[in-house]
Amino acid sequence: MSFQGNQVIYTSKHWETLAKLRSTAKEMMKPLIDAQIYCMIYGSIARGDVKKTSDIDVYISNPPSPTIIEAVLESAEMRFTSRVIVQATPSYVAKAYIYLDEVKSYSFPLVSTTSLEEDFTGFAGRVSYNQLKENVRAPGVNKKLLFIEPNEVGHIESPIDGVEGIVAKRIGVNTGIVLQRIRILRRREKVGRTGVYIKRELELDESFSSVFNELKRGNSAIRRRLRKKG
Repeated sequence: MSFQGNQVIYTSKHWETLAKLRSTAKEMMKPLIDAQIYCMIYGSIARGDVKKTSDIDVYISNPPSPTIIEAVLESAEMRFTSRVIVQATPSYVAKAYIYLDEVKSYSFPLVSTTSLEEDFTGFAGRVSYNQLKENVRAPGVNKKLLFIEPNEVGHIESPIDGVEGIVAKRIGVNTGIVLQRIRILRRREKVGRTGVYIKRELELDESFSSVFNELKRGNSAIRRRLRKKG
């Protein structure tokens, strides 16, 4: 099904930028894939509506221990510039971020995710390593709340107001995540980005597990989130 929207035709420069970003993403993902750790790319690189400055975040949805992930990346000579624990809100899952630079990172949840949290990457559009190799682009919604549907010449973009259920079905997520993201992004339009609940950068000699346990002991919201199911 195609939405009635605005056709955006990509220039040769745009296709070149997209190819370079996707090539970098594949290089970042390969050590994890070789170690049989499933990962994905989501957002504009998955959809195709990229900019030169688009972030590349390799997301590991069901991670082994952080120590294993770090060991795999270190053995592939992926050099970290920083490691950070981020919890966006008191009720949202805490995530670990491993940064190679300002725009390239790996991320993974530090606790089991709820079904809505799992749907976040689907809302934005997501692709696997094999899909990247096959030049597959995924439909998804951008930060302007436009549904991006890739096609051979670029993409069609359509507002999602009034068709939230159709959009959810098209991208294969729960309608709840569509409504949630609309609320969050509309609030940002009004009040701006308000920061995150927790952001803790790790020192060189600290581990994700030890720092998260430290945060957990001192923060009742994290402990409540650990009890959250479904």
